[in-house]
Amino acid sequence: MITLHKLNGSEIVVNAELIENMEPGRETVVALTNGNRYIVSESADVITQKVLEYRARLLAKVEALRPAGAKSS
Repeated sequence: MITLHKLNGSEIVVNAELIENMEPGRETVVALTNGNRYIVSESADVITQKVLEYRARLLAKVEALRPAGAKSS
């Protein structure tokens, strides 16, 4: 999950795995696979960075749970 901000400043938490596309501009429109669309103040580059950081945290947690000596595929 990543935190974004609506134009009025309120926070929304979005499932990063559901982001289908973004329409960059003065505001960014984030479209999710479930049909929801959000207009947010973050740029597409910032959102992309947040998604990458989110996925890196997930991978780090998976590695931490891997039994000692287990090989990754």
